[in-house]
Amino acid sequence: MQIIFIHHSCFLVELDDKVLIFDYFDGDKVEGMHFTGKLPSYEPDTKIYMFASHSHKDHYDMDILRLADKYSNIHYVFSKDIRISPHFLSKHGIDPAVRDRVTFVSPDNTYHVDDLDIMTLRSTDAGVAFYVTSNGVSLFHAGDLNDWEWDGAGDLINGRVRRAFRHEIKKLSEKPINVAFFPMDPKLMEYQFKGFDYFLQNTSAEFVFPMHMWQDYSGITEYKKRLSNKDMADRVIEIERENQTFAFGENY
Repeated sequence: MQIIFIHHSCFLVELDDKVLIFDYFDGDKVEGMHFTGKLPSYEPDTKIYMFASHSHKDHYDMDILRLADKYSNIHYVFSKDIRISPHFLSKHGIDPAVRDRVTFVSPDNTYHVDDLDIMTLRSTDAGVAFYVTSNGVSLFHAGDLNDWEWDGAGDLINGRVRRAFRHEIKKLSEKPINVAFFPMDPKLMEYQFKGFDYFLQNTSAEFVFPMHMWQDYSGITEYKKRLSNKDMADRVIEIERENQTFAFGENY
């Protein structure tokens, strides 16, 4: 198994016979940001599955639907808040027939797409999080599921989010997770590590990639230094740059 950190919350996972891509968007679609990560090219008949956890611009890009012109075996798994009516697609020069390649998902459900088993969790922001198993590998992509604690939001709102977040993560407590992708957003400032900490302590995820870091990866090293448990620290993958590749052994 090979994993490529594309940028922000986008990760590409190469398994033996397929490619899974989570939350890709073009690098200039978010105002004020320039992300440089690019998707690699594959053979036209490669099995590709593109996931979008919700409609926010830093997680979804309508133009990924155009990849259906290039790849004959591409399939999309979209949160149902992503709306692509036939009229909308035609208006933007995209063949409306591409909707036949989309599986729309809602929170708290299970889906089977070819040989992928997908369980969705409810986000504490928008859309869903994905728990996906295929080829004997279990993956979790949180999307915007996190303990979003903000200064000024107040105890009532922050408390509600925290309870909802923990309720969702507990659904993973008995699930095997080989690799997880989880937010460590520096915009949360002093609360940057709260959700990540809870996820690490309450799941069996073997390797956890921080994401949603807005190109500031300094918090990863800081966080690992704070962990007194070396085994737990070793589970956290250090990201240094966009388009960084991580190779995993034959067990995956």
